[in-house]
Amino acid sequence: MSVLAQLKACTGRWTGTNRLWVDPDKPARSSDATVVVGTAGQGRFVTMAYTWADEGQPQDGLIVVGFEKDRNAVTAHWLDSWHNGVKVMRMEGTAEPGGPLFVRGTYPAPPGPDWGWTIRLEPSADRLRIVMHNIWPEGREDLAVEAVLSRS
Repeated sequence: MSVLAQLKACTGRWTGTNRLWVDPDKPARSSDATVVVGTAGQGRFVTMAYTWADEGQPQDGLIVVGFEKDRNAVTAHWLDSWHNGVKVMRMEGTAEPGGPLFVRGTYPAPPGPDWGWTIRLEPSADRLRIVMHNIWPEGREDLAVEAVLSRS
């Protein structure tokens, strides 16, 4: 099954739990989460609109995933009300048919070098897992977000 076909098979509403690590040395902050998976661009893209909360404050975001077959590259655009303010992060990565989808992007952290961010999507028939890591300039990866959801 192709990368986009895997995600398209997840079309519909999902509910579960979102965990956010603001500090990797402290416990995660948990909230209820929803994800609605759909398509856009005549089915050429998969959209993942999601909601969650931090300390009782509602948050939401969107991941738009495409696949450039000629380059065998997964592309994504990600926005989130808590994580990246008014900017959209362009991400690129890989996926093997039947396996997880993995994309990576960067964001500025003036006055220092850019930091990295990864999103890993693990779709299956009855479970959707979304994992995000924050990447320090020197390469250290900290778990930042994990959402585990079941089909509603």
